[in-house]
Amino acid sequence: MASSTSSTTLSVREKIGYGLGDTASNFVFHIVNAFLIGYYTDTLGLEASAVATLYAVARIWDAISDPLMGRIADRTQTKYGKYRPYLLWVAIPYGLIGFLAFLGPDLESTGKLIYAYITYFLLMTVYTAINVPYSAMMGTITADPDERTSLSNYRFAGAFSAQVIIGLVLFPMIFKLGGRQSPEAWRYAMLVFASLATVIFLYTFFTTRERVAPSQDDQQEFGKDFKYLCKNKPLVVMLIVAFITLSFSGLRWGITYQYLVYVANLGEGGAYFWYLDRMSLFYATAPMALVAGLILTKPMKRLFGKRNALIILTMVNALSVIAFYFIPSENFEALFWLNISSAFVAGPMPALVWAIYTDVVDYGEWKFGRRTTALTFAAAMFVQKTGLALGGWSVGKLLSYYGYVANVEQTESSTHGILLMFSVFPGVLTILSGLVLFWYPLTDEDVQKIASDLEKRREGGE
Repeated sequence: MASSTSSTTLSVREKIGYGLGDTASNFVFHIVNAFLIGYYTDTLGLEASAVATLYAVARIWDAISDPLMGRIADRTQTKYGKYRPYLLWVAIPYGLIGFLAFLGPDLESTGKLIYAYITYFLLMTVYTAINVPYSAMMGTITADPDERTSLSNYRFAGAFSAQVIIGLVLFPMIFKLGGRQSPEAWRYAMLVFASLATVIFLYTFFTTRERVAPSQDDQQEFGKDFKYLCKNKPLVVMLIVAFITLSFSGLRWGITYQYLVYVANLGEGGAYFWYLDRMSLFYATAPMALVAGLILTKPMKRLFGKRNALIILTMVNALSVIAFYFIPSENFEALFWLNISSAFVAGPMPALVWAIYTDVVDYGEWKFGRRTTALTFAAAMFVQKTGLALGGWSVGKLLSYYGYVANVEQTESSTHGILLMFSVFPGVLTILSGLVLFWYPLTDEDVQKIASDLEKRREGGE
């Protein structure tokens, strides 16, 4: 893997190729995040409390496996690079196990739960094996901070595009094949999305390459690497933010399905606009607004810097989420437009966050003379998935606490609980993450100086 200077300009084809990797990832993982809890309770008939335990245990394993995978990837040496070959090696297992997770075998309750444990654990393992290296690639495709911000935009355009396609296609397909309570409908729908995930990951492999050579210190022990990560203050702040943010995401993604079905009453199917039912329209248009919101990334970054832009967007997004509590559930048009405006504001946030992660990798190399790209991204994914585990576990436990029963009209307590879980609870978490961001120390000027210093070191100038 050849090194390059920080001035490397990437082709649009390579940026698209890299961005499509997150499309592939989300064709399985977004469906899991958004619908798996509802699939387990409403389609397979598992108890919400049992699903909460399953979700937490599987996600904790998922989080634990991230640093291990990061360390393995950091030590990988092939003609294709350090991280890129995992896209080739794991693409097929990822698609296959994604399909098996929604197979819905005809078993009694205990058998279904055991099958869910096995397939969910396997799915989290292959997701880690392909996504940790994929995330780390952003730091090795180019060393230019501006190009990495651009690459991050393409990545999240790819992720949001997957969510748009899922919103447009998934529920119309499921309703046509037998309805949201039919295991067979979910099975065939996931066969389509999992197959696409495999093909697109392979395309990402063939259209990208790694250019930034690793530090010679990469062969040192995990313990030393971990010590330097703990001393990296910008990284520590971002990890705290990540934990809170993904707790929000796990809670809100996990409860959205129940909110739309039982509070907003959108789960009956039937065309509302064009061929789309109202649930599909709600799901599809939000990621469209997220993609559109990416246009704010550059102007917000230019006006305020990455850190301040992220703080502003986080606080505005928090208020928009809490606002759902005050919108009457029968007013679909108001819910629809609030959802779009909230998503538009949130659009630049993931791109800014992942661009900041590459900055803290540079900071670690600049400060400590070590570059452990995959381990840093694995640490980020570890806390993110721990947050997701907490958020998803909270969905199951809170549903049980509020008296949720699948596929029946909900009680007043259950309905109000679902509404709180969709609006107020995640909104408060978002405000908290915005407050923590005030402790992030790096300005954009600091980042540019660090990149310049590192380029000189790599060229032997210092």
